[in-house]
Amino acid sequence: MDDSASAVARATARMLLDIKAVAFRPDDPFSFTSGRVSPVYVDCRKIISHPAERSRIIALATDLVRREALAFDAVAGGETAGIPFAAWIADRLDLPMLYVRKQPKGFGRMAQIEGDMPEGWRVLLVEDLATDAGTKLAFVDALRRAGAVVTDAFVVFHYGIFPASVERLAAIGVRLHALATWRDVLAEARAARGFPAAVLDEIGDYLGDPDGWVARRSARAATGADGTRGP
Repeated sequence: MDDSASAVARATARMLLDIKAVAFRPDDPFSFTSGRVSPVYVDCRKIISHPAERSRIIALATDLVRREALAFDAVAGGETAGIPFAAWIADRLDLPMLYVRKQPKGFGRMAQIEGDMPEGWRVLLVEDLATDAGTKLAFVDALRRAGAVVTDAFVVFHYGIFPASVERLAAIGVRLHALATWRDVLAEARAARGFPAAVLDEIGDYLGDPDGWVARRSARAATGADGTRGP
């Protein structure tokens, strides 16, 4: 099997399309809690219900870890979507597993890191996906405050269209690793010919300039089909 990064990205993108974890909706975009509007959506949580694809993706993840020679003592999943992926990766690598809460517990030890973690352990942070890396920053901070050394984060899917995601992590000394991005999914969708070409062209426009696409869509929505100003 071709284990190059591009082949891994294509295989991951194909699996996400096969299990219908990907949605393209340029005419009725998704609104996220961050306030962003997007014509694309990926639900990596669907992977957990598909054993064959799940096993292959975890194999690709552990191969990436070995190929890039990442060194760590434990794998930590971010609450909640990262927990199953962290557990499967830790199991494949025969390493301890932890998980990171979004907030400390409001009782008992007030713990934010669950599991046994000696001071100074090197920890790989795992989540399902990354957009602008906001939650990754919070999880890394929690791990470091608990005494972990964190230099790498892994996600199954990286949006790959917001430079800030990589830049914000790099600024705190963390490298982001992923199996696939939206551009990989778009390429596989074009190859599969399972979506109308016009839809994929619109998605391509968004991926090339997300903020510009949103601005253009807003302008179209505010203008009637005949060029007059809408309500």
